[in-house]
Amino acid sequence: QVQLVESGGGLVQAGGSLRLSCAASGRTIGTLAVGWFRQAPGKEREVVAFIRRIGTGTYYADSVKGRFTISRDIAKNTVYLQMNSLKPEDTAVYYCAAGTGMVLTSTSLADYWGQGTQVTVSS
Repeated sequence: QVQLVESGGGLVQAGGSLRLSCAASGRTIGTLAVGWFRQAPGKEREVVAFIRRIGTGTYYADSVKGRFTISRDIAKNTVYLQMNSLKPEDTAVYYCAAGTGMVLTSTSLADYWGQGTQVTVSS
């Protein structure tokens, strides 16, 4: 069983930065597609970014391209999301996710979820 524990959320002003971390246990992240989703109040959960299961290819939602960077440290079994130039519309609960498939383009492809961490961006 894979467990994912997020940290690093909080309150930040628009234009600021945050780094989210996701510590995994139970399986090495190198054998999983890993990524981040977010869910704003009243909206569906959406993919933000992920790293493919094989290789180092990454995907970013159009809304975060150029501002967010996903990375992983296999030795620490941890996934990161560096978020720069934050906007109020980035406010959401951010979830770490992992899947045994190649990609994480939708919630249905995630086999494991973290508990979520709140990110609030004030204007």
